[in-house]
Amino acid sequence: VQLQASGGGLVQAGDSLRLSCAASGRTFGTYAWFRQAPGKEREFVSAIRWSGGTTYYADSVKGRFTITKDNAKNTVYLQMNSLKPEDTAIYYCAANAYGAIMSSAKMSSTYAYWGQGTQVTVSS
Repeated sequence: VQLQASGGGLVQAGDSLRLSCAASGRTFGTYAWFRQAPGKEREFVSAIRWSGGTTYYADSVKGRFTITKDNAKNTVYLQMNSLKPEDTAIYYCAANAYGAIMSSAKMSSTYAYWGQGTQVTVSS
């Protein structure tokens, strides 16, 4: 079982990026994105339930980020628009076996599987 995150990079404020999280080995119930900025704790960004496609977002990214999935590729995407310098962080994808509700989806302890992280840097 493996989660492979990709798509990070260096962009300017206002630009867009799309992160990908490709899962191998199995399909999970919930996929999520977390991020961790230097000197800060890891925080929830967004999550999606594989069955039904219910999505969850942190207030800080709502309206700017969109999480989607590609069933055929077993891949989850995070489209990030209107990026801000405060979005700068390492972004991690995570997954768990069951479909989580919002209260558990935003908790890092919910997820048993983690990708390696991809760096997103937004310059002002």
